[in-house]
Amino acid sequence: MPVKNAEPFLHECINSIIAQTETRWELLAVDDNSSDSSYDILNKYSVNDERIKPMKSNGSGIIDALRLAYSESCGALITRMDADDRMAFKKLETLKRNLISSGKGYLATGQVKYFSRSQVGDGYQRYENWLNRLTGTGSNYEDIYKECVIPSPCWMVFREDLDTCDAFKPSTYPEDYDLCFRFYREKLNVIPCNETLHFWRDHSMRTSRNDDNYADNRFLELKMNWFLTIDYDHHKELVLWGAGTKGKLMAKLLQERQVSFRWVCNNPKKIGKEIYNVFMESADTFEEMRDAQLIIAVANQKEQGSIRKKVQKEAYWFC
Repeated sequence: MPVKNAEPFLHECINSIIAQTETRWELLAVDDNSSDSSYDILNKYSVNDERIKPMKSNGSGIIDALRLAYSESCGALITRMDADDRMAFKKLETLKRNLISSGKGYLATGQVKYFSRSQVGDGYQRYENWLNRLTGTGSNYEDIYKECVIPSPCWMVFREDLDTCDAFKPSTYPEDYDLCFRFYREKLNVIPCNETLHFWRDHSMRTSRNDDNYADNRFLELKMNWFLTIDYDHHKELVLWGAGTKGKLMAKLLQERQVSFRWVCNNPKKIGKEIYNVFMESADTFEEMRDAQLIIAVANQKEQGSIRKKVQKEAYWFC
């Protein structure tokens, strides 16, 4: 568990871990150069509970903290926690039971619920609903290019499988989404789960809200790099659908990587013109591209619904 200035939330977090119905665990909590009393709080808990092992980071940032924690761990089953969140009482028990009953090559996860002192934003609520729908059927990878489909503080895998996925070795941010793609690359099967196992706190100081490593452009670059690594078939024609902000960013990323593509959209003001030296075609022409791979970069929800009705072939949704 990486810990960075988590003093306001740390007692609640650790108490939820101590209260777990599964009692055989160790918590490797790495303080990432906090300027508050986080490390002192961890130390006080460790005096009364030898399962809690506080450490100080030998680097900077979440990835360095995760690497240190993992290097000092000895468990056969590995999970991650965030210092500002809460575990449901049966979280570890449920993840462990589901994972052991399925065996190696599987990934256990669970439903999540956002909470906040103020009202949870619509965007986070939509993400929660979407993520839980996928988790309920274990179909998380189907939408992997839209958003991170495995909640970073709510998964469990066998140590050997995590090592196969390179664990926390890569220095790529956003690190949780990158790990999700490595789970996908190694074909770890997601175990369906309909139980709420993790309570995700939304607050103004969340790392994902304030750290440049979690900016939109970092997500788009990560998606594109993994698409070209895992799913891109250079024997097929590639079609990009969408000429809005995200569509243009995707086009630039493809050009930077010297990947040729055809570009289509529904905007009559753009059809027939050249953008970034690529001729913009009508989206109606995609039906002629029978064997093409299709990337959809259209953010508008209403337009997405219309596209889903038209598109019969497999598509990679990047929004």
